[in-house]
Amino acid sequence: MTSWIDEFPARIAALDAAHLRRRRRAVVPAQGAHLLVDGAPMLAFCSNDYLGLASHRALAEAACAATREFGVGSGGSPLVSGHSQANAALEEDLARFVQLPRALYFYAGFAANVGIVPALVGAGDALFSDELNHACLIDGARLSRATVHRYPHADLAALGRLLAASPARRKLVITDAVFSMDGDVADVRALLALCERHDALLLIDDAHGFGVLGPEGRGTLAEAGLTGAAASPRMLYMATLGKAAGVAGAFVAGPDALIEWLVQKTRSYIFATAAPALLARALQASLQVIAAEGWRREQLAARIAQLRGGLAPLLQGTHWQLGESRTAVQALVIGTNDEALAVMEGLRARGLWVPAIRPPTVPEGTARLRIALSAAHTPADVARLLQALAELRPRRA
Repeated sequence: MTSWIDEFPARIAALDAAHLRRRRRAVVPAQGAHLLVDGAPMLAFCSNDYLGLASHRALAEAACAATREFGVGSGGSPLVSGHSQANAALEEDLARFVQLPRALYFYAGFAANVGIVPALVGAGDALFSDELNHACLIDGARLSRATVHRYPHADLAALGRLLAASPARRKLVITDAVFSMDGDVADVRALLALCERHDALLLIDDAHGFGVLGPEGRGTLAEAGLTGAAASPRMLYMATLGKAAGVAGAFVAGPDALIEWLVQKTRSYIFATAAPALLARALQASLQVIAAEGWRREQLAARIAQLRGGLAPLLQGTHWQLGESRTAVQALVIGTNDEALAVMEGLRARGLWVPAIRPPTVPEGTARLRIALSAAHTPADVARLLQALAELRPRRA
C-alpha cells in the first residue's frame, strides 16, 4: 500500500503545473537598491526596506558596539534572562516615538500577531477580520478559537452590521493598516468609531506604514491623529521593524494594562528566546534616523509619484491594472499566474527583480507584480523599470 508520504513529489509537481511553486534566491546587497541575486546583478523592486536603512552606517555601528557590550545572543526568553537593558530601552523609545503609553518588543512580526490575538480573545468571544488581512493575523485568529467573522475588504458598513449582530461580550477587530499586497490604507478613524460604538477592541498592523506615514514617520495611527492625548484606550498598535526601520522584529504599543496583559499571556513572547541586544541598539539608531532624515520620505514620495505617473499612459488599452495606493507598495495586477510569471521573467532578463505574487497570497485571477519602492531608488531606476514594462506590456486592443 502506498504511503501518503510518497505523495509529496506529485503534490509538488501539481504546484509546478499551476505555476504556484516558489523558489528562494540567494542575495547579496550591493549599492543603493541593487542586489546580487544568485550571483547576477539586479535592480530590485522587491524589498520592504522603504527608507533604505538596512545598510545605514549608523545602524551597523550601533549593532557592532552592542555586540562588543552584550555579545550576539540573548540566552533566554524575555521573562527569564533575555530582556536586556538594550531591549528595555528600545521599548521606552518605541512608546515615545509612536506617542503611546507603553510598547512591547518581539523578535518577529509574525510571532507578534500570531500570539497577540489569542491572548486577547478566546472561545466564546467574537473576532472581526478584514478579508485581505496578512497571514499572521489570519493565523492568530484561527489559534484564538474565537468565532471569526470575515468582512469584505474595507467595507465598514458590513463590519458595522456584524458588530451590531454579535451577542459576544468581548469583541476584537483586527486589520492591516496598510495592506501588504495592495498598498491601500485602512480608515483607522472610522474603524475606531465603530469599535467605540460596539464596545470592541481594535488591533491594527502597521507593518507597511510605520516609518513611512505620519509626521516624522510615526505611522498610520499618528497620521490619523490618534496618538498622544488623542490615543484611545481600546486601540492596540502593532508594527514591524524589519521594513522601513531596516532591522528586524516587531512591537505592539497601547494602554499600559493591555500591554501588561500581553506580557503575561502572549505565548509567542513568553516561550521564545528574546531578540539579541545588538538588534535593539540598531533599532534605537534607526528611530533617530527616521525622525531626523525626513528627506528619505520625501524621496520615496517622489518615486511613488514618478512610477504612478509613468504607468498611467502605459496601461491604457491593456488589461493590466494599477491598484489605488499612495504608499510604497504598488500592485500591478496582471491576471493569470503564467502571465505574471512571464512578465517577472522578462524583467529578470533585463536585470530587474520584481516578484510575481500569486494565489493563495492574492485572490484567484489577480496575480500581480508587487512593486516595492524605496528611498534608495533613483529617478533613473524607476525610469528603467517603466521602460522595461513598456516593452513587456500586452498589445493594445
